[in-house]
Amino acid sequence: MAFDWSDVTVRKALGMRTDLAKEELVYEGVSTDSRTISEGDLYVALVGERFDGHDFVADAFARGAVGAVVSRPAAGDPAGTLYPVDDTLDALGRLAAWRRQRIDVPVVAITGSSGKTTTKEMTRAALAETYRVHATPGNQNNRIGMPLTILSMPDDVEALVLELGTNQPGEIEALAQVARPDIAVITTVGKSHLEKLESFEGVLAEKLQILRGIAEGGRCVVGDDPPVLAERAHALCSSVQVVGWSQNADQDARPGNAEVDVFGRYSFEWRGQRVTAPTAGKHAASNALMALAVASLLNVPVRDAVRGLGSSKVGSLRGEFQRIGDLTVIVDCYNANPQSVRASLEVLESQAVTGDKVAVLGSMLELGSSATELHAEILKDAVARDVDLIIATGHFAEVAAELGFREERVVAGENWEEIYSGLVDRLNGGEIILLKASRGIALERMLTRLEEDFGREGARKVGT
Repeated sequence: MAFDWSDVTVRKALGMRTDLAKEELVYEGVSTDSRTISEGDLYVALVGERFDGHDFVADAFARGAVGAVVSRPAAGDPAGTLYPVDDTLDALGRLAAWRRQRIDVPVVAITGSSGKTTTKEMTRAALAETYRVHATPGNQNNRIGMPLTILSMPDDVEALVLELGTNQPGEIEALAQVARPDIAVITTVGKSHLEKLESFEGVLAEKLQILRGIAEGGRCVVGDDPPVLAERAHALCSSVQVVGWSQNADQDARPGNAEVDVFGRYSFEWRGQRVTAPTAGKHAASNALMALAVASLLNVPVRDAVRGLGSSKVGSLRGEFQRIGDLTVIVDCYNANPQSVRASLEVLESQAVTGDKVAVLGSMLELGSSATELHAEILKDAVARDVDLIIATGHFAEVAAELGFREERVVAGENWEEIYSGLVDRLNGGEIILLKASRGIALERMLTRLEEDFGREGARKVGT
């Protein structure tokens, strides 16, 4: 049973009086969504920008909830136990923190500007050969998703892997204080979420907060890029392992005898075993190294960790290769920041193909006042690479016009729909196309048009 608490325990977790508790009342689970409530659940009425869970308390009780955490009077006449608090989001964190304090299994928490979801999935897989693992589903890494991951953990779990995300100061600190990780992982730090974190230093300071929440005797695993990450980590954590490819990495945490195949997938030696990264790119291999380092700290035999890693599923839209007729498409548009776009361009550049290499770039969001500068920087980087055609949309199109790139190399348009027909006219067969943009751009919608035009038998032919 994932969440088996009495009324007394809930009151203790929320810092409430227990003398009014109903001894017979026991909760079977916790939910923040009245639509998916289960019989016997505790409902937490969260308040969002577009909804207020207090409007659905009565619905939650009608669907089987027997208690609700609220911060104001609920609509209707709820027929169940109410727990009044000042802030229901904070209360959700308190419940998760209470549960975490009573978990006697290793807890791994992962954050970073790029690669945290992929590293989380690889870590889950690397541990799964030895442990029963419970991990954050998808990228549910915020102040709602991460606590719910802890609260939904089955009792027979032997290792918990959490993902921690942020887009504003203070979020990682709040999550880390709930998670209290035994092993804290920072994949990398780059210029992301600058709208609220403002600068690289702001991003670095925010990510490092995970180390301040580490459990007593806890250990840290950090990437070797940028070098300042390891420097600052050593100042905050007494046991730090620096993982990566450079001389900044610990000697026993670097890969050996690395090779790259024609699809851009890296293979390397790790402590006597040959490892092949599940997806293309050096950044993916770095994520694999992180997962293997965590597995080693948790005493997973290297052979088992490598076998598990090979079965990892990194999720859709994260660098997956799709074949559409005569085209190969790299779908890497789950998110984008300068660091991750460079990594995607490296993957595109490394491909051995008969046709052209095409990069379709959509806006990198949440970069604040640095947006124009960073889009220009990345577009210049793309032009300097072995990429035959660059489709610049959104903010990339704006800076392309300012920089005056030749149209035969850089085609700019407000969005991908505007330039789609022009792109199709440039395809001659055998091309590889990278789709890279922030999640909010939904660049994957372009796949539907490509599949309609090139994916079905009898569809239009490339170059006609």
